[in-house]
Amino acid sequence: MDGGEELTEQETALYDRQIRVWGVDAQRRLSKSHILVSGLKGTVVEFCKNIVLAGVGSLTLNDDREVTEEALAANFLIPADENVFDGRSIAELCCDSLKDFNPMVRVSVQKGDLSSFDADFFDKFNVVVISCCSLATKRLVNESCRKLLKRVAFYTVDCRDSCGEIFVDLQNYTYSKKKLDETVECQLKYPSFEEAIAIPWRSLPKRVSKLYFAMRVVERFEEVEKRKPGETSISDLSNVLKLRKELCLAHSLNESQIPDALLERLIAVTREFPPVCAVVGGILGQEVIKALSGKGDPLKNFFFYDAVDGKGVVEDISNS
Repeated sequence: MDGGEELTEQETALYDRQIRVWGVDAQRRLSKSHILVSGLKGTVVEFCKNIVLAGVGSLTLNDDREVTEEALAANFLIPADENVFDGRSIAELCCDSLKDFNPMVRVSVQKGDLSSFDADFFDKFNVVVISCCSLATKRLVNESCRKLLKRVAFYTVDCRDSCGEIFVDLQNYTYSKKKLDETVECQLKYPSFEEAIAIPWRSLPKRVSKLYFAMRVVERFEEVEKRKPGETSISDLSNVLKLRKELCLAHSLNESQIPDALLERLIAVTREFPPVCAVVGGILGQEVIKALSGKGDPLKNFFFYDAVDGKGVVEDISNS
């Protein structure tokens, strides 16, 4: 992304500490960047807070849902006072709160179903982050971003119970990093979401995170049953286990790679766990800042976190 015009005096003063960490050029790129976020659950609002404080140019929010008890449990941007709801969407309420974090960032709301937007809509952005979307929507939005002449970084993030997943597609990405006393230029080629999940499981390294397989099973179950993301319960376990058996047979994978207990956690407790939201949302913010600034080794291309063992794992699920 082109750095564009110089920082204003006000921006330089406000972001002084950050400029000392990653440099004026990186901050200039951030300040001229435009980000779209869809699906404002707990992990995503953590990301929004971090990216607004970092000083991006603009942030557009897309989430037409009304406030529910579940939304209040993990979304700290929604005011506790029900009197301010007044039929307003989650995106509209979060927009007001985020503006208070950093008045120099333009925060706005885009209404509508994410899957109804054409490719030209995404051309306005440098980064697209989506959450709580169907498998079909993930594929559709990712491909829309890839059709554009410019590179639009694409991320999906999902948290269920105490587990989290991030997927990254930076397409053909060039970045710089320090090696000894010099700065070297590096290149990475990313697969699309569709290309990544289409890779046969039997061809993946034996020690790939069990969460990768488990998330694909639950994702596929929701698609087959025409469920919205998170619309599962413990009563679905027998059917989920049946689907796991079918997928493992098709992919020549031992079923022990996808433990019953892990699948049970993912379908039975669909609410987000706030501490996990903070961890995964923080990682996502860090990765987007690296992608926009062109500095530092980016994540390629999946990140998994499980609070049970406290481990974060990066998996390269690609043919390269």
